[in-house]
Amino acid sequence: MKKIQQYFIHIKKLLNLTFFRVLFFFVIGIVLFGTMYNNVKPEKLDISPLTVAEKTIRSPGTVEDKESTEKKRQEALDQVQDVYTLKKEYSSNQVDLISSIFDSAIEVNNEIKAAIKKKNEETSTDNDNDTGEQIEVTEPSIDEEVTILKSKLTEQLTKDLSGQVFIALVHASNEELSIAKDLTVTAINNVMSKRISADDVENAKKNLEEELKFAPLNSDLKNASIELGRYAVIQNEFYDPTATEELRKQAADNVESVKILQGQIIIEEGKLIRQEEYRQLELVGLLDTEKSFKPLIGLIILITIILSAVYYYFYQMKTEPEKRQANLLMFGIIFILTLAILKITSMLQIFNYSGIGYLFPAAMGGMLVKILIDEKLAIHTSIILAVCGSVLFNEGVSGTLNFSVGIYILFSGLAGILFLSEQNQRSKILQAGSLAAIVNLFTIWTLMFLPNGQFTGLEYGYHILTAIFSGIGSAVLTMGLLPLFEASFGILSTMKLIELSNPNHPLLRKILMEAPGTYHHSVMVANLADAACEAIGANGLLARVGCYYHDIGKTRRPNFFIENQMHGENPHDRLPCDKSANIIISHVIDGVEILKKYHMPKEIIHIAEQHHGTTLLKFFYHKALQNGENVKEEDYRYPGPKAQTKESAVIGIADSVEAAVRSLRQPTPETIESLVRDIIADRLQDGQLNECDLTLKEIETVAHSFCETLKGIFHSRIEYPEIKKKVVQI
Repeated sequence: MKKIQQYFIHIKKLLNLTFFRVLFFFVIGIVLFGTMYNNVKPEKLDISPLTVAEKTIRSPGTVEDKESTEKKRQEALDQVQDVYTLKKEYSSNQVDLISSIFDSAIEVNNEIKAAIKKKNEETSTDNDNDTGEQIEVTEPSIDEEVTILKSKLTEQLTKDLSGQVFIALVHASNEELSIAKDLTVTAINNVMSKRISADDVENAKKNLEEELKFAPLNSDLKNASIELGRYAVIQNEFYDPTATEELRKQAADNVESVKILQGQIIIEEGKLIRQEEYRQLELVGLLDTEKSFKPLIGLIILITIILSAVYYYFYQMKTEPEKRQANLLMFGIIFILTLAILKITSMLQIFNYSGIGYLFPAAMGGMLVKILIDEKLAIHTSIILAVCGSVLFNEGVSGTLNFSVGIYILFSGLAGILFLSEQNQRSKILQAGSLAAIVNLFTIWTLMFLPNGQFTGLEYGYHILTAIFSGIGSAVLTMGLLPLFEASFGILSTMKLIELSNPNHPLLRKILMEAPGTYHHSVMVANLADAACEAIGANGLLARVGCYYHDIGKTRRPNFFIENQMHGENPHDRLPCDKSANIIISHVIDGVEILKKYHMPKEIIHIAEQHHGTTLLKFFYHKALQNGENVKEEDYRYPGPKAQTKESAVIGIADSVEAAVRSLRQPTPETIESLVRDIIADRLQDGQLNECDLTLKEIETVAHSFCETLKGIFHSRIEYPEIKKKVVQI
């Protein structure tokens, strides 16, 4: 295991170089590409027209069939009939025209009568004045009357109408003309109220002629009325190109595009592949796989997005470069391992059993990343695995992505992350896996019920088993792999801390045998620090184990520390203040050396190194000042560094508090609380907590925890009466 750890240390150093970082991401990209390419590569079909299909072929995607769409659109256009507009005003115009002809004839009759009457009156007057002879007034001739009538009409009418019409009109009386006018106008209205196309004009004229054939008119006037009616009947329905084009456009727009839908059966097994089916196969890209680079490009883009997101996460991670590279390497190994399990699970699709993807331990990767690295990265990991899973489990589904498996992996991974408690993680892994199994079950039921699918009891039982297997399997794999990662990367795990807390550990036995007072002091400090760290959300177990070893340096000179001076003799009474100070301060340096010699975890070493920070040895410093020595304050301060973590800060305060309270002769709750707050205030004023992330609220919580723990230890006891021993004689 040490060789593996050394190997990973070398890789972490290489990842500090940009070239090897890029190479690392390139390797992950190659793994992703190799894992998913076969699932996105277009299926190659070796078929030809007019052959029998060996299997049912479905469309891999949705594609518009432009040829069929255009054919359907043309059929719709062909069904559109030309639009003809009825000109209703034509009927009114023609009626007015014929009416004006009859009115003109009546007007001519009236004018002739008036002229004759006037002439007769003038002639009668002349006869009475002159000779008294009767002079006869002659009426105008037919030709003259016709000429007068034509003068009232347009030249075009006189040309278009026959002379018999004008003769008949001037021969008829006004009463006959009125009757003829009414009959003719009515017939024209009846005929032209209907649509009359260019081809129907002659039929319309005949209809009018039939309507006037039995009119109560003399033959000449009837014929004239018929001719006038035939002349008036014209085409009143005309082709409307604008309306026709608008109707065609509307018909074309109403035609929906013909699409070959994703998953649509193009040809069924055993059916003859006709030219139309062959054309559709070519259209959806199942025949031109040699030149299809789109799936390859799409997969490369997907991998680029995934790697860019991971790179950005580590780029903006605010941690030391060494830890960042360790986390990056650890993430890469976890991701590739999870991806390998995902790929192996996807290979089980050859059994053609639905829901095989639900067997994948989806919560494993997220839980490992959360425990070893970070919760935010764990969520990202679950999302990435869900995308990869939807690609890898696409066999037997229409399209490239199996959204059901993708959703299942996402929900299962998030459940494992959310249910995994921050504290005592290892003991909560199985619980988180069990809860994830319940979420898996509900997710599977959701995916089954939403499409209103029909399933047998056996299938329901199978899905229940897969949900439980996935959740519990995730927990088991996480617990099994966690120690390997912790050992390989030198991570101080819970199991390691429990192992270090064993009293039979060589260093703890060394403290117990060589410095029993220090051992007891360490246990007391551990109780204080553990409770306080748990209260503020820090690692209580780390604080407890760190306390066990924080004073290991005192084993070099145990008698120089008051808790180990059993006989009341103090060696410092015979030493100068500076010598005594050096001996006391050296226990920190000696402790670090001993811990490094025994290859203790760096977190334990840091606690031993930082628990005194740069505090001042006030007793010997003030004693030296009282002795009149020329001293420097820095000579009586611990070398530090100051506490860098919450655990180190709490342990440092607990160390001082325990020693101070133990020195009280009759500790009371009031004196204990006053002493605790004074020590914390002194640490704050001295700047010993400036480099750790303890907040004032957390410091208050720590103080309260110390007081409660110390009150439980130094509670008042009743005084038992002395029992006199009786001498028993035998």
